[in-house]
Amino acid sequence: MSIVKFYRGDPNAPKTTQPAHLGANAIITCRGRLLLERRRDSNTWGLVGGGVKKSETELEAISREIYEELGLRIPQMHFQKLAVYGEPGRIAAYRDGSVWRMVIVVFGLEFAEEPEMKISAESKELRFFTKEELKNIEIVITHADIVEDWFLNS
Repeated sequence: MSIVKFYRGDPNAPKTTQPAHLGANAIITCRGRLLLERRRDSNTWGLVGGGVKKSETELEAISREIYEELGLRIPQMHFQKLAVYGEPGRIAAYRDGSVWRMVIVVFGLEFAEEPEMKISAESKELRFFTKEELKNIEIVITHADIVEDWFLNS
């Protein structure tokens, strides 16, 4: 059973029970391919990243998340802020009954060579995908439009 169910623009999504949640996610690329993680909480593919803590900036959060989820220490100056996705219909509903509206700050990071990464406890798998390969996988609905926008603009 999934720990979380994601919604985007779904009129049947549950009503939020918590304040809006700020997240930081990354479009990480290498040679035109996009890095995604297979999430343990939903068994779907998504962008690397997570929640911004009260004591940190979005940039500090993405740097921390990259270290926690990939084992890579990347200086903050290497990240480029790409966009903010904050429409009200971006929802995460957790098994414990909490329902959050998500506001996602997206950062870009490009590698010339594929880095050696460690899989965190939050992930089942890490993999770089081509645009064609993305058509055959299930991407978290709250990240699907972000991924699509990246390919349209790259």
